[in-house]
This record gives sequence, C-alpha cells and structure tokens, in this order.
Amino acid sequence: MALILSYVERMIPIGLIIPIPGIKLGLANIVTLFALFYLGIKSALLISLLRCIIAAMLFGGIYSFLFSLSGALLSLLVMSILMGGYSRYFSIFGISIGGAAAHNIGQVIIASLVLQSTAVLPYLSLLLLSSLITGSLTGFTSALLINHFDKIGVSKIN
Repeated sequence: MALILSYVERMIPIGLIIPIPGIKLGLANIVTLFALFYLGIKSALLISLLRCIIAAMLFGGIYSFLFSLSGALLSLLVMSILMGGYSRYFSIFGISIGGAAAHNIGQVIIASLVLQSTAVLPYLSLLLLSSLITGSLTGFTSALLINHFDKIGVSKIN
C-alpha cells in the first residue's frame, strides 16, 4: 500500500499548486503511521525500507533511494519517539507533523552531503513550513483510518 501511495503521489502535480521543488504530500507516511500504531516499530521499519528500495528500483535511482531512505528513517525515528508520549503529549497530528519535518531534515542533510555544500540549508525553512501542511493532511487521514480501525475493534499487534 505504501508503494502504491508513493506511485500515486508521483502522479499528483503538486508543483502546480505549491511551486517549491521537492515538496511532496507524504502519502506513504499514512501507511507508516498506521503500521507504527498497529504493528509496531519493526514492521513500520520493514515497510519503510521495502518501500524505499522498491520505489527506487521502479521509479528512480541511487539518489532517489538515498533521499527517500534518509527521510523515511529519520521520520520513523522521530515518530516512534513521539509515540512514547502519544495521547499524553502528542496527537496523531503532532506525530505526523514531527515525522514530516524529520523527513525534510533528513533529505536536506543528504542533499548537503551529496552536493558537498551547505547552500541547500536555507531551503530547509520552506520545507519545514510545508511539513506543517503536509503533516497535518497525512495526520488527518491517518487519524480517520486509525479511529475507524479502533471503532471496528481491530487489535493492535505491538
């Protein structure tokens, strides 16, 4: 499902709406959040790794893999840390926004390393601003999905 959402996201011309290169909705993060809530960190990590590997093989190359993997791993790390305070300190929205911000930070770090330059660092402010919007959208969708699964009595494995 995460791979399909990654593919669908590539078809959405988000650049026409928000003319900032590199901004994505983060639809695959819906699956990652769901996996984190229902299956645990190990399953969420496996899903993220497989999505990054397969998406790079199908749609990109080594650089898209590096950008995707760095964002996914840092995002998952931050979301799992924030999950420790879930319902006490952070809502699904907060966890999702934190993950979106971490994803952007991971990608800018890789861009800086690949380009061997810090010239991309100012771009991070735009990406972090966008993560408020994209993280809220994926958080909202994830909340609907998680609340629905809670309502119908699906058991959490983690």
